Amino acid sequence: MTTLVDALWAYRGFVAGSIKREFQLKYRNSMLGAVWNVINPLAMIVVYTVVFSQLMKSRLPGVESTFGYTIYLITGVLTWGLFSEIAVRAQNIFIEQANLMKKMSFPRLTLPLIVVLSAGLNFSIVFGLFMIFLGLSGNWPGWVALAAIPVLTVQVAFSIGLGMSLGVLNVFFRDVSQMFGVALTFWFWFTPIVYPPTILPEQIRGILFILNPLAPLIAANQSIFVAGQWPDWTSLLIPTIVSSLLCLLGLRLFRKRAGEMVDEL
Repeated sequence: MTTLVDALWAYRGFVAGSIKREFQLKYRNSMLGAVWNVINPLAMIVVYTVVFSQLMKSRLPGVESTFGYTIYLITGVLTWGLFSEIAVRAQNIFIEQANLMKKMSFPRLTLPLIVVLSAGLNFSIVFGLFMIFLGLSGNWPGWVALAAIPVLTVQVAFSIGLGMSLGVLNVFFRDVSQMFGVALTFWFWFTPIVYPPTILPEQIRGILFILNPLAPLIAANQSIFVAGQWPDWTSLLIPTIVSSLLCLLGLRLFRKRAGEMVDEL
């Protein structure tokens, strides 16, 4: 593990340069450039606020705030977006960078690291705007907001562990990416993002939170930013174990199949 960390640190310039290049390419030939990274999430926040808080007057059970459902929805959508961006990018990263892997000698694990840091950069910009919205609307949760750090850390570990495992398999079986795209559609609706879990029967809710590691993670973030409450840390035990196992699985698959991957690509 120390050797791995040292190798990644030695190529920190390559990682930083790749993230910068991805960020620039995203808005190349655009008049407003990186400003779109602010406009897009800002528009989402405004639309959700107007539609759900003012027009539909949606309310969450037990939450008095006018913006309760809006904050609930935005929190779920943003954290789901972080998961899906990392997982989808990671499952395709080895195929996308096939030429680089065949022509250059470098630690291949820098590629998943670039995915995580690039997604983290995009997420931090959007989440920063969300924090400003919470402050301006009078819904700032206070010090409880710091609880989101360990919750998001587990979620990122889950995302990259799953994405890297699928990424190795996707090199040999190209149907993996198509199947995962379909699975994501169902996964989204099996995760309490648009609807509160309280509308589900208690038995189904219990099964959902056991079989779907994202459900307690997103619910923890929603409890932080909607209710201003510390999450139930015991509910995060299973997602933490699953995330650790997925990271170990992804690393093991990568190390075992790294040579074969280059030949296959």
